[in-house]
Amino acid sequence: MEILGFLADGFAVALTPTNIGLALFGCFIGTIIGALPGLGPVNGVAILIPLAFSLQLPPGSALILLACVYYGCMYGGRISSIMLNIPGDEPAMMTCLDGYPMAKNGKAPEALAISGIASFVGAVASTIGLVLFAPLLVQFAIRFGPAEYFALYVMAFATIGGITGANPAKTLLAAGIGLMLGTVGIDPQSAVPRYTFGSFHLYDGFHAIIAIVGLFAISEALILLEHGIGVHSGAIPVKRAFARWADIRQSLGAMLRGSGLGFVAGILPGAGASLGSFIAYTLEKRYSNSNDTFGKGDPRGVAAPEAGNNAAAGGALVPMLALGVPGSGTTAVLLALLISLNITPGPLLFQNQPDIVWGLIAALFMANVFLLILNLPLVGLFTRMLAIPMWALMPFVVMISFVGIYSISHSTFDLQVMVGFGVLGFILRKLDISVVPVVLGLLLGGEMESMLRRALSISGGDPSILVGSGISIGLYTVTAFFLLAAVYFAFRKRRAKPALEIEQETMAD
Repeated sequence: MEILGFLADGFAVALTPTNIGLALFGCFIGTIIGALPGLGPVNGVAILIPLAFSLQLPPGSALILLACVYYGCMYGGRISSIMLNIPGDEPAMMTCLDGYPMAKNGKAPEALAISGIASFVGAVASTIGLVLFAPLLVQFAIRFGPAEYFALYVMAFATIGGITGANPAKTLLAAGIGLMLGTVGIDPQSAVPRYTFGSFHLYDGFHAIIAIVGLFAISEALILLEHGIGVHSGAIPVKRAFARWADIRQSLGAMLRGSGLGFVAGILPGAGASLGSFIAYTLEKRYSNSNDTFGKGDPRGVAAPEAGNNAAAGGALVPMLALGVPGSGTTAVLLALLISLNITPGPLLFQNQPDIVWGLIAALFMANVFLLILNLPLVGLFTRMLAIPMWALMPFVVMISFVGIYSISHSTFDLQVMVGFGVLGFILRKLDISVVPVVLGLLLGGEMESMLRRALSISGGDPSILVGSGISIGLYTVTAFFLLAAVYFAFRKRRAKPALEIEQETMAD
């Protein structure tokens, strides 16, 4: 009953005219960004962070806007997957397997409708899970001391991005780069400048928002300049999405199963929506593919991954809000926003600023309703957006980035730093190294160092305090499991690649 009272207070915050307008705007823009191939939720949220600062929104409203953009991007990613066989973002890859065959078979409206409803079911289920499990995790996190938080940060750095199949060595390298960049500035204990090279501009270190906009938005523009992306065309014209009740009823079980699997995957640090959609599709195929229809346009093959990736998006908010540890790349960007607004995520957030937490959760319920309404009758508008050439879109992205960053500090030096991070992000992406661990290092590196120093200070310099509790040992065990899993998946992927090339050569002959 206490949770219902908090949720009612949250709706009182979310249902103000300003927050309703921001939620609706965020859902609409997020769906467009998600539908455009190559952008995705991380870039979508990073691009609009400067806008939130430029409008001088209060913390709760800024978080509502960007969280709705996040959910909108997750909904929109399915559109280009179904219409063009090009996923709007990585989690939408599994939707291509059955969504595009349905579109080719003349069932594009049905595929869009089923995917939209599945996204709604998965997102609502994960938001309900957020209401139920985040307060429980907060009660558990109260037992954490400096040593336990240090172990938690180690787990976050060791697992972010690795479990999805990325190269674990490159992921850890990126995390190391982020940690090094996070040490720039005045040492918090000795007040000695570190790696500032005599520049007073660097005494406060690198602003996380500036780094994020550079790493994502500016690097995306540089990638565009290199590849010269043109017009995305060839989409089948669709006026509105509709589906027969028989198809929806057939897919309902897949939606519910995908929602549960996706939510669990979202809570796991570093797993995220990609793993949620992959597990949901794989297990649904094993469970329901009795007639060998998956991959040929089965509605359940659309419903399961869409429910999975949207449920994972909500699940990733649980550790971010309750522990201050992001569960995905997008929640890492949202974490940067909170820190920049002098809001510290974690157990005390629910106690000290419940209006922000529960206002956000209530706004997510509203956003799901808005997105379902937008994505069924207005899907024709979103499919036409696929024809926007990226060379026409990216200048607006760059303009928003420069204006937004300058509005934060009115410093040209910060614009230079943003461009520098953009070049760094471009180089890392060319080397196939994820920039998300770099962001995580910038965000959590300083707090991780502080927790390590506090723990050693308490023990008089004895490092055994770092493994002196069951919670710490459990976290290190989970870290080891995820690292071994990442190495296993990377090794299996490397072994499978030659076999795939041989198969492709045989088919070509």
